[in-house]
Amino acid sequence: MVAVISEGALTQADSVTGYANWYAATTGSLDLYTSNLDYASIYRTQPAVRRVLSFTARNIAQLGIHVFRRLSDIDRARLGDHALSRMLRNPDPTRKVTTYRLLDDLVQDRGIYGHSYFAKVTAPGDSEPSALVRLMPWRMVPVGSLTKVNFYRYVGTAGFIDFPPDQIVVFRYYNPTDGRVGISPLETLRQVLAEDTAASDYRERFWRKGAKLAGYITRPREAGKWGDAARERFLADWHAQNAGSGPNVGGTAVLEDGMTYTPGASSFRDAQYLEARKLTLEEAAGAFHVPPPMVGILDNANYSNAVLFHQMLYQDCLGPDLEMIQQEIEAQLLPDFVDTTDVYVEFNIADKLKGSFEEQAAAMSLAVGGPWMVRAEARARQNLAPFDDPAEQAQAERLITPMNVTVGGQAAPNAPQPGKAEVVIQGVRARQERSIISKAGALDAPTIDAVWHGSRWDTDLALALAGIVDDPARKAVEINAETKRAVAAALSNSEPLAALRAAFRRLTS
Repeated sequence: MVAVISEGALTQADSVTGYANWYAATTGSLDLYTSNLDYASIYRTQPAVRRVLSFTARNIAQLGIHVFRRLSDIDRARLGDHALSRMLRNPDPTRKVTTYRLLDDLVQDRGIYGHSYFAKVTAPGDSEPSALVRLMPWRMVPVGSLTKVNFYRYVGTAGFIDFPPDQIVVFRYYNPTDGRVGISPLETLRQVLAEDTAASDYRERFWRKGAKLAGYITRPREAGKWGDAARERFLADWHAQNAGSGPNVGGTAVLEDGMTYTPGASSFRDAQYLEARKLTLEEAAGAFHVPPPMVGILDNANYSNAVLFHQMLYQDCLGPDLEMIQQEIEAQLLPDFVDTTDVYVEFNIADKLKGSFEEQAAAMSLAVGGPWMVRAEARARQNLAPFDDPAEQAQAERLITPMNVTVGGQAAPNAPQPGKAEVVIQGVRARQERSIISKAGALDAPTIDAVWHGSRWDTDLALALAGIVDDPARKAVEINAETKRAVAAALSNSEPLAALRAAFRRLTS
């Protein structure tokens, strides 16, 4: 049974401003260079973290998630009017939260803090939850043992709310030392982010000083004693030209008395600044399992592998996250509804993997064996009006059947091609001829068992004929049986090598 949660109580707790900062400071912050930043500040100030995490969240949030009922192993029905489906389409009507925002919050909270929380809201008198309310992860305190949560405490300035575990939906990363909360990927990036923070701090100080590299001035001993007034005048002129934002900044420095200037800091090129920034982005992408070209690292990217990276994105990269979200919804949220028999949820990734329109059209035409759209449909898609002539319009509404395509008669364009099959068979037989003659020439009395490799050649020929003939395995066995009989007859001849060459000429003619 789902308890009723007061929207007013949630609103009051959600307006808190710091009572739980002790929890954020102890479990949600990193020492970066000279500062201690909480996870939210890292997200705001680290471009690599935000780029990779927002990329992941956006690509998951745009998919949408649907509810289905499994009718059989090969059939299912989409449940558009199921209570869970209605909730996922409109997760929080009071705050006007969309499905996109729900999933975006989920992925980003989990990526930043290692876990995300949603409260199930059930209206008075209802038996099923009608809304999911996002709870700030840094304000949630799981109370219990390391392996079991007794309740979740949502802490605020006006007090706190304790939630039973069955009123909270939790999505979290793995944690080897605490089964209640996940470990943020930002912890894994601690060292890399600290280095990037140090480089950014140096760059800021560099530009504040007028973009002049640090160094020192040497005055030779033979120049004589330098009076206080002369030293102060020189330093004032030097700083006027090389520091601050005055009108003389950037002018040519004049050194007196044989002075020399020696740079005392490395250049951006020497420090490999750009390489370091790229390394930070690559490490962040690796921590969130995102292919680097998908977040702008295009060193080895081209059109060909860009298509493959797009497929990888929804299979190897986001696939595990999508499966985790689906299973957690089914385990933690679905049981609170009345109708659960064979019901499951699934992300809509089919549209993302369909390919371009040209690829879809080619695959569809190949699958049906001919055109699959009438001219009237094509004209409508291009916003063209129907034909004025009724007879011509009627013809445009009929499917065109090419001359070489019939239903149940001649082969379709994608049917087996005898001419191509013959070319493949002759190629395989040419390889067999070379192998058999070579082995037979090395033996005093060659036999069919010594020169014939039936299983290997059956496999080779079947693979070569795949997609060209029906049942290529059976066809390969039949063809090789004919070849074997011809080879056996040739080996019984008094001149086996000459007889083998003649036999293969007849087979390939």
